[in-house]
Amino acid sequence: MTTQARHVRTLTLILVGVIPLSVAPLSLRNAADRAGVLMGTAVRPAQLSEVTYATSLSRDFNMVEPEDAMKWWVVRRNQDRFDFGPGDEVVRFAHAHGMKVRGHCLLWARDNPEWLAQGHFTPAQLSRLLYDHIAHVMRHYAGQVFAWDVVNEALDENGGVRDSIWYNRPGIGFAGKGRRYVEQAFRWAREADPQALLFYNEAEGEELNRKSDAIYDLVRDFKRRGVPIDGVGLQLHISKLDLDVAGLEANIARLAALGVQVHITELDVSLPLNPEGDLVSKDDLTRQARIYRSVVRACLETSGCTAIQTWGFTDKYSWIGSSSHGFRGMALPLDRAYRPKPAHGTILEELTAGRNHKR
Repeated sequence: MTTQARHVRTLTLILVGVIPLSVAPLSLRNAADRAGVLMGTAVRPAQLSEVTYATSLSRDFNMVEPEDAMKWWVVRRNQDRFDFGPGDEVVRFAHAHGMKVRGHCLLWARDNPEWLAQGHFTPAQLSRLLYDHIAHVMRHYAGQVFAWDVVNEALDENGGVRDSIWYNRPGIGFAGKGRRYVEQAFRWAREADPQALLFYNEAEGEELNRKSDAIYDLVRDFKRRGVPIDGVGLQLHISKLDLDVAGLEANIARLAALGVQVHITELDVSLPLNPEGDLVSKDDLTRQARIYRSVVRACLETSGCTAIQTWGFTDKYSWIGSSSHGFRGMALPLDRAYRPKPAHGTILEELTAGRNHKR
């Protein structure tokens, strides 16, 4: 081979090596990295062995959260034994693919094992069980889970404290004392893992309403009195295509102004289906895409909003179908065959624009 031919061959190899980098399609993950925001999704360990699921997950997301694998009913099916197997599987996958892990959740009135829910414990016994649970779980995942939903859905639709096993049935000793049991859980969580970010996670308090006012008041009170809280999770399970975008933006901004992070934690936008399982109106996909765009933009407009997370990413494994008995569905950015829907495109466009809308 002549010297000139070797030079041509070398140049060709260099160019071939560069081309895939320059023409590779932009993923949600790449766009989120550039925008300085976490793009996450809830996952199920059983699906991680499915190649298309795992490939789509690692391509589009830089954060994961187990749907159920860190809840009481999985971690502690029996009172005297902790099972971290499913949660550890999620953590291993995330670390292998350079993803952060959100923990969900340490305290909730629902999804508790029967031995706990029907155990007839005294407040003192229940208090000790909760303390031990928070300490054991958080220490197991210390350095691996960067943020936890410490308390999930403690408030009712009017912003009052919801009746629950932890509050007053029988409670952990603070029945009738408002949010004191929530405060106690946060203090125990900080003690268990001082490095983890601690979040209060809530549904139906995303716009400006009585519940969001109560969440704001909780955070303001905790911050004023030095109760350890680092963030608020706004779930955003949207079942109506009429989101109050201005209210969402204002709520995110006022929470961030208190000095906490805001995460969108459980975003999905369900659509009405006919008895055959098809869309009632094909225009709903366009309306759905607009809502996804609005939510992402609302987050990016405030620097304190640091993560956007969907509750699953493919319609193949969405909870919406079973919970609505088939009357709603198609709530996620990818369809059942993992094909991008218009919503995926609008999320990508907003992330690509980055924080250009920032106030």
